[in-house]
Amino acid sequence: MKFSQYPIAKEIKERLEEIGYKRPTDIQYKAIRHIMEGEDVMAIAQTGTGKTAAFVIPILDWILKNGKKNKGVKCLVMVPTRELAKQIASVFQDIGKKTKIKTLGLFGGVEQEQQIRTLNNGIDILVATPGRMFDLISQGHLDISKVHFLVLDEADLMLEFGFGKDIKDVLKHVPLKRQTLFFSATISKRIKKLAYDVVRNAIRIQISPKNPVAKTIEHSIVFVEMDDKRFFLENMIKNHEDKKIIVFVRTKVRVERVVKAMKRVGIETEALHGGLEQKERFSILNRFKSGENKILITTDVACRGIDIPEVEMVINYDIPDNPENYVHRCGRTGRGGKKGYAISFCSGQEKELVEAIEDYTGNQIEKYELPKEEYMEIIRETEENGYDWKKLIEEENKRSGTKDIWDDK
Repeated sequence: MKFSQYPIAKEIKERLEEIGYKRPTDIQYKAIRHIMEGEDVMAIAQTGTGKTAAFVIPILDWILKNGKKNKGVKCLVMVPTRELAKQIASVFQDIGKKTKIKTLGLFGGVEQEQQIRTLNNGIDILVATPGRMFDLISQGHLDISKVHFLVLDEADLMLEFGFGKDIKDVLKHVPLKRQTLFFSATISKRIKKLAYDVVRNAIRIQISPKNPVAKTIEHSIVFVEMDDKRFFLENMIKNHEDKKIIVFVRTKVRVERVVKAMKRVGIETEALHGGLEQKERFSILNRFKSGENKILITTDVACRGIDIPEVEMVINYDIPDNPENYVHRCGRTGRGGKKGYAISFCSGQEKELVEAIEDYTGNQIEKYELPKEEYMEIIRETEENGYDWKKLIEEENKRSGTKDIWDDK
């Protein structure tokens, strides 16, 4: 079934055609009809499946057809991170471009005055993180007492970030009679309990392929000792100079060190982590999305929910502690049906983490152990540039008071 055959407003159909949405993905096909019929939905779907559009399309359609009857905020989407709030708001604005529907992404880390002015001028859809939302409710600037849709997106991550109480508190401010849409990448007892607290007689949808890593992604592991990862990252980037690459690193301290290490060998990158100001984080993401910067070195702050087009490769510089995050990291590439590549550097002390990932996915990951001569050649190529890496590492550790960079917190 094509989007052109759905009973949705012509403004939305025309826009979907313009941006290349021809047929729905599995989650869109299974969710849109139920949402349009007014049912509560509990959907479990991995990253990159198109779940944002699965609720954006029917919500925009409902507001176009029924919005004149209701003044004020008609839809509240709660999300765990500022980046995700901004992204989902942009999806509403993009798909609703031919409509007059007004969307606001509401989050902390920026001045609230402009947000208050926008609220006072009237909005239809609010995409918000809990902190700033409750701040403005308590100040009397925000009223969500008449919303028709309550959407909880990335609910598992919201629980992980400690927002469980906020989700329950929001129920005190929204109507009892509403339509609730609950989206999560994973399912657990805690997620089920939370879902049943907020949805009523929900349609349950689960998109769970045998291998949670998308078929469009080729992913593999190469065994690299911890102190040698810098050499291999330099080698990978220089061998793929034209590609847009995300490099995932364990901690924000290590992110900054890797950025400095790449700069020493003439590779310009940018760091993204939770220690940066929000405005700076958005600027870094925008430069990466536009292609002004092609190498982003980041913590797991960018592994969930952030849709960056044309990412051709993911490099797991460090193996993630949480097996789920391996799937989410890999999911930053191979999006929209395009081919993507993910390679992970695994040191001796990370092999147990790889085993945990394979247990979680239910599949063996392809592994490469380079011949000694090929391994040493990669290191020699870097040493020929005149850098005494061992000395630089020792100096950096001494300066920061860290004995072993793997133990950074």
